[in-house]
Amino acid sequence: MEKQENMRRLPLGVSDFRQLRESDYYFVDKTQYIKRMEEYGDFLFFTRPRRFGKSLFISMMMEYYDLLAQNRFEREFKGTWIYSHPTPERGKYQILFFNYSLVGGDFSNVEENFNKYCGNRINRFIQDYANFYDKTIIEAVMTETSASQKLNIVADAAKSAGHKLYIIVDEYDNFTNSILASRGTGEYRNITHGTGFFRDFMKIFKANATRSLLVGVSPITLDDLSSGANNYTNITTDPTFNMALGFSQNDVEEMIRYYQSRGVIKRSVEDIIEEIKPWYDNYCFSPDRFGVDSMMFNSDMVLYYLNALIRTGKSPENMLDSNTRTDYGKMKMLIGLDRWDGNRGAITQKIVDEGFIYSQISESFPAEDVVKPELFPSLLYYYGMLTIGGKIGDSMKLVIPNRNVMVQYYQYILEHQQETNHLDVGWLREAILGAAIWGDWRTLMEYLTKHYKEDTSVRDTNAGEKGLQMYMNAYLHLSRLFIVRPEVELHRGFSDLLLFGDHSKYSDVKHSYIIELKYLKTNASQAEAERQWQEAVEQVLRYGADEQVLRLTANTTLHLIVLQMKGAEMLKMEEIEQA
Repeated sequence: MEKQENMRRLPLGVSDFRQLRESDYYFVDKTQYIKRMEEYGDFLFFTRPRRFGKSLFISMMMEYYDLLAQNRFEREFKGTWIYSHPTPERGKYQILFFNYSLVGGDFSNVEENFNKYCGNRINRFIQDYANFYDKTIIEAVMTETSASQKLNIVADAAKSAGHKLYIIVDEYDNFTNSILASRGTGEYRNITHGTGFFRDFMKIFKANATRSLLVGVSPITLDDLSSGANNYTNITTDPTFNMALGFSQNDVEEMIRYYQSRGVIKRSVEDIIEEIKPWYDNYCFSPDRFGVDSMMFNSDMVLYYLNALIRTGKSPENMLDSNTRTDYGKMKMLIGLDRWDGNRGAITQKIVDEGFIYSQISESFPAEDVVKPELFPSLLYYYGMLTIGGKIGDSMKLVIPNRNVMVQYYQYILEHQQETNHLDVGWLREAILGAAIWGDWRTLMEYLTKHYKEDTSVRDTNAGEKGLQMYMNAYLHLSRLFIVRPEVELHRGFSDLLLFGDHSKYSDVKHSYIIELKYLKTNASQAEAERQWQEAVEQVLRYGADEQVLRLTANTTLHLIVLQMKGAEMLKMEEIEQA
């Protein structure tokens, strides 16, 4: 066993391949996909959700193809797949790299900001490769003020001299999508259509580069660029690249075993996988590989978890990295989850209710079509809020991948609910604490049902039992004391809500709950109410005897609660005693 001080560092937040390899960070080898991309075409387009390792992958490709990095190949790639299987194209390119997320400034000066950023990148390029160009070319580039003209000068000079030019863009859709979200389709069209500066700049790539790769989150901007970029081969859902980013379960297990061998992780592989799998796993990006390949883990989330485990010996108190909230905030604004207009609210509610939706995945669509309800599930797929969970007919079964994403959905629902009926979240957290530690479930349920009534009196958006369940779920997810599981399959049925303590973090949680929610229409008779109540009692007693429930709620007092609503009024609420 190596000494701990010689242990490879965990690459949390590292997106520079050279830094990762030369500073001896842990590396999950994805180099076989370099050759696969090379074989697929010269102009490629590839998307993945945020925090799946796109920037590191791009950095790896740049180091492999850059002719200035030839003398670093052995040092940086030794031990990888591509080191043993190099291609003839290795080290043959001059790399011109852009990251459009770095186009700064306010959107009122977007053309100026874009021109300045790209101009600086092209200046850096001509300085890096100065030995390959005449001084007159270098001077022409450095004195030119237009980024498009700078690029034309570089491209013409490279072509004339026989140099291979590889143009790579990370976050290709970042600033344009931000403009779309904050400034609307009018200003967005001005830069991406006709003689728009962004469209004109991107047209130069295809005409002058030997190879080009565009990487981002969604295909919205690609479609609007028309001849500027629409001849790129979209490999996003291609089965060859399903596992190009993210971690397979084997990758994660191997990483855990490495840090176990260094003595910094004490827990078993099985124990860790059981904890993180419901939170970070279950992504599939190609319909043809569902059920064939391993489902993919979100790589950044796994690194976030292992970082806490190695540093403290415990899993993180919050299983969601706080950085994801910023990412999802941007996404929420773009795809309209902050607006709840049109059919977005109904579609979101359906997805949360059922955990999936049947839809086709649109590979491209113009910005004007973003508001169309039929494209909303595709946007959710590209942003990682849905993933491929099967196929039926000509449609995909798009599913919520994990708890990490489910919590985000509930956050959106909660924000929407709070807009019309503000609930004291601090008081609610105390009520949840009372239910978890002392078994005072009644205070919690009475508080939620009271506000549910007030909320439905303001707007009629909650539909029966499903609406009540969604309402409860959204607010109960505020606390990390309970793991909240809706619609758990138990003993020939599905429990509405199962709440159990996360004992890996909160050993003082002493109470767990099965909550059966029943809803009656306002004109229901007393006989109907009594019949429904009896059915609910039988159900909850059956669920309480389920082996899965007994395992999840071990070492706590399990409470079986039936809550019956008539319209927005609470009709009856009792704890059912087990025999």
